[in-house]
Amino acid sequence: MLRTLSSELNKYFDQPVLLKGRVYNLRKMGAISFLVLQDRAGLAQVVFEKPVEVNIGAIIYIEGQAKKEERAPGGVEVRGEKLTVAADVAGEMPIDLSKKELNVGLKTLLDNRPITLRHESVKAIFKIFSTVIRVYGEAMRQRDFMEIKTPKILGAASEGGANFFQIDYFGKKAFLAQSPQFYKQITCGVFERVFEVDPVFRAEPHFTTRHVNEYISLDAEMGFIDGYDDVLAMLGQVVSAIFKEIAENHEAELKIYNAVCPKVPDKIPQIKLADIKKIIKEKYGYQIPADTDIDPKGERLAGQYAKEEYDSDFIALTHYPTNMRPFYTMPDEDNPEETKSFDLIFRGTEMVTGSQRIHQYDKLVANIKKFGLDPKDFSFYLQAFKYAMPPHGGWGMGLERIVYKLLGLKSIKEAVLFPRDVKRLTP
Repeated sequence: MLRTLSSELNKYFDQPVLLKGRVYNLRKMGAISFLVLQDRAGLAQVVFEKPVEVNIGAIIYIEGQAKKEERAPGGVEVRGEKLTVAADVAGEMPIDLSKKELNVGLKTLLDNRPITLRHESVKAIFKIFSTVIRVYGEAMRQRDFMEIKTPKILGAASEGGANFFQIDYFGKKAFLAQSPQFYKQITCGVFERVFEVDPVFRAEPHFTTRHVNEYISLDAEMGFIDGYDDVLAMLGQVVSAIFKEIAENHEAELKIYNAVCPKVPDKIPQIKLADIKKIIKEKYGYQIPADTDIDPKGERLAGQYAKEEYDSDFIALTHYPTNMRPFYTMPDEDNPEETKSFDLIFRGTEMVTGSQRIHQYDKLVANIKKFGLDPKDFSFYLQAFKYAMPPHGGWGMGLERIVYKLLGLKSIKEAVLFPRDVKRLTP
């Protein structure tokens, strides 16, 4: 007999079925046993008209008849006839997975990740996580972007910054990539539109609910743009496609977290960084120094302003000062102290950073020097610009931030299968 998934049972009413999965829960009521089986598609209720002795977590095969039952998951249950244990547990489970909510602390959740991943609420996170990756790739290809894969072991820090991990590379110094920035710009000069989905590494000693030291970056770079507005418009289309797919195909997962997918406006509201600081001070009484980046509280208030003023879960903060952006960011012609750049804020948290880049060789070399760096350290990168690059721009988007904010998780670490932070290298 072929296997039937829990999600397919309603196609086989009054027919024999074979279920394969894990014991998720077991209740005994007199001579009757109610067993909940978990497989990759979800949960199935199985009723045995006899006492069943089987351990929670065991891998089992069940043969029986599918019957309509409105009170069961999906409106169907299986009348169990035969149960086979394919693999039993070797001891008592460290976490009770039978409850609707795990109700454990973050440390316990992550220390026991091989087990806690099995809980339906945790599985839901990574089903959505996977969909974001898939739809991002589909949306980019539909817009004629080509997928690339770039090195993660580098001979120099990605952008000349300090927040990098240094490793030994056959006796030489090497660094883990902070971003694919240089490579996506170089390839943009060849293929015009490129994207990448890969891990990046940041040696930042954060102890917050919104940072990890390794995360998945959804990157893109596009050539022949007229300005950063083109980049932001493209980003809006892609983000809209992602949330549309989640809303249409993850109703059950969203329901677990009482989450609602945002509607992405046709044109994302924009406001200059300097202006949002003034608004936050005047409207909410919170002052952010003029010479600093917006802080987490400022981001939350910017998100609140976007909702109140534009009924939008998104707002793009633009024109960051040159000293707050990397050397490759295009200055604004009207005010060279500002850049043609943006951060996209989603529900009060930065989700994306993007900009138009400097594409003129002489200006780029001059800006590298202005930042106190040596152009010789960027020779391979500058080679592309020396022999002409089109006007271009792009973004880097944190995958985990999307899931974290969408589901309203307490920590971004919940949106990482096996997170890495300042204190965590295992599991």
